[in-house]
Amino acid sequence: MNGGEIIAKVLQKQGVKFLFTLCGGHISPIFVGAEKLGIRVIDTRHEVNTVFAADAVSRLTGIPGVAAVTAGPGLTNTITAVKNAYLAQSPLVLLGGGAATILKGRGSLQDIDQMSLMKPNVKWAARITKVKDIVPILEKAFYMAQEGIPGPVFVECPIDTLYHEELVREWYGAKSKDVPPRNLQERVVQWYVNRHARKLFEGKTEVNFDAPIAQPTYPQHSSSDISNVVSKLKQASKPLLLVGSGAMMNPKKANELAEAVAKLGIPVYLSGMGRGLLGKENKLQMRHKRKEAIKEADLIILAGVPNDFRLDYGNHIGHRPFVSINRSKEDLNKNKRPTIGIHGDPQDFLIALAKQYQCNASAWIEQLRAKDNDREKNIDAQAAEQSNGINALQLFRTLEPMLDDNTIIVADGGDFVATSAYTLKPRSPLSWLDPGVFGTLGVGAGFALGAKLVFPEKDVYIIYGDGSAGYSLMEYDTFVRHNLPVISVIGNDAGWTQIARDQVDLLKSDCAVCLAHSDYEMIGKAFGGDGKRVESIEAFAATAAEAKVKSRKGTPYIINAIIGKSEFRKGSISM
Repeated sequence: MNGGEIIAKVLQKQGVKFLFTLCGGHISPIFVGAEKLGIRVIDTRHEVNTVFAADAVSRLTGIPGVAAVTAGPGLTNTITAVKNAYLAQSPLVLLGGGAATILKGRGSLQDIDQMSLMKPNVKWAARITKVKDIVPILEKAFYMAQEGIPGPVFVECPIDTLYHEELVREWYGAKSKDVPPRNLQERVVQWYVNRHARKLFEGKTEVNFDAPIAQPTYPQHSSSDISNVVSKLKQASKPLLLVGSGAMMNPKKANELAEAVAKLGIPVYLSGMGRGLLGKENKLQMRHKRKEAIKEADLIILAGVPNDFRLDYGNHIGHRPFVSINRSKEDLNKNKRPTIGIHGDPQDFLIALAKQYQCNASAWIEQLRAKDNDREKNIDAQAAEQSNGINALQLFRTLEPMLDDNTIIVADGGDFVATSAYTLKPRSPLSWLDPGVFGTLGVGAGFALGAKLVFPEKDVYIIYGDGSAGYSLMEYDTFVRHNLPVISVIGNDAGWTQIARDQVDLLKSDCAVCLAHSDYEMIGKAFGGDGKRVESIEAFAATAAEAKVKSRKGTPYIINAIIGKSEFRKGSISM
């Protein structure tokens, strides 16, 4: 059994069903070994998408997704996705190829100091130096990815730890018996090479796969935490709950959390991975006027939501009492110390809280619901306005009733995607994927890849801006080759509109923010998928219906929607 096969065996033991990769000689034994064990190997067209896909699998299953990339540029291509996962607190395992242990630092192909590069961007990193260490290092990697605050981990796998010993010794030139040394210098070199090879492979036959999988731990709330919050809630007449990605770290408990939030009866705003938690319609869920609701509330509960730029660094809350529950001590107290701070898992806490408290704030709920409805009417009015292309609001108002309950939405873009967030209603828990706090463009194809593999029976839509689409449309080749029919809706207004809107006003220049009304749909066709360019709302409706039918028959589809410029989100620049 070579090192790659040993790694594959560990992946199988950990419950990994998919391995994302882009081939490279440094890592071939890993994905070849995985395929032999029945792990589905998905090869992408860019390494960054191996990590985005692994990230999506992690978020949707709770089992760390795994990506394997080759050394040097293969690894550096993943940095954005790795950092995105780190900031989104998403567990995954990245396996990176590396120069042979005997050649480290000697100018070998693609040999760079990968550990120094990766350590600041991951929770934990390790380098394999002996074949016998592969199993314990990999098992620790899976544990560290999930323990406490989840996140990505990195394991460097030097090429000579992955291939069979006989081949590696041949590469080393370590055939001492066949080719005797001619002089003292050759004798010393041969001794060193043989010694290194012996240490590299010693104990390889004693590899043990039978050790029990270590269960990750994370901070737990106490019974007094529950009592304190119940006491505060009983004193409040206008409580408000904010549920974010930090409350969705165990996907297996997502439905239990949804039941708990519904039972609590506290009006709620959902964000990040929390979107869709209460389904398409629920009287408790508010979608608009969150800032105003916070200012009117007399108690705010932040469940997995830090006081970062999205809450104006705590200024939205101001001097109002608030409860914060978070696995991260840093996020728990970020920018503003909570009235009650609970270092624990928000998901577990809300489930436990619902067993001891139910809110009765019907008047408060109706007050918020009225404002929500007013905003919906306002959006309807703006959706009816004429535009020099398809009105983006009207496009999403048209798409919304066409989405079935078995739909996952992947958000990848700026202005167009943010507009969709006002109008599209995720159908269920784990039905919305966005990058998270890093605001990364380019997650679309990778996230959709992971989502479609985990839930092949569901319709997976990527909502792309025409700017963000440029990062990953090449993966339509991957969708076609691996029979993963994803639908993309590209809002094409020929510009980086979220940036342009403020840049032109503030700096009086459109430098570097202009694109073209390109025929993006042709990319789908070029790879064996399908697509259409649409320039009217009627054409969009007909094409969206066709895309759903074709995708369900196995054809990936791109809708290139020519949309008009809009002032809907004017002044949305963040810092």
